[in-house]
Amino acid sequence: MRKRGAGGVMAAEGDVELELETEPNGSGSGGDGAGGRAAEKPRKHDSGAADLERVTDYAEEKEIQSSNLETAMSVIGDRRSREQKAKQEREKELAKVTIKKEDLELIMNEMEISRAAAERSLREHMGDVVEALITLTN
Repeated sequence: MRKRGAGGVMAAEGDVELELETEPNGSGSGGDGAGGRAAEKPRKHDSGAADLERVTDYAEEKEIQSSNLETAMSVIGDRRSREQKAKQEREKELAKVTIKKEDLELIMNEMEISRAAAERSLREHMGDVVEALITLTN
């Protein structure tokens, strides 16, 4: 047995009947012939475009962060090399300072520190035993 559904379409028993939304003026599909489906497609397309835009934005942001990271690492590397160079120059200057063996032994015995520490302290104070001792006691 067939029944007539909305719009005069025949349907058999057991078929699912679909109700179509109609506009208030009763024109049905709005004159586009697609039954309102044309309005759905742009929405899906817009959603896909928005997703693509988000992915693109994410990729661009990662690129920028990577670029910033490379720049930061370059700056840090430059700073480290300058600091290392300055440290080497300082060591050369300290090596030029002449110290007396007696002063070195005095500091080692009085302060009970290693030869390297006593020598370093004397060199930093340009061989001045009094200044070296004062710094070591503070």
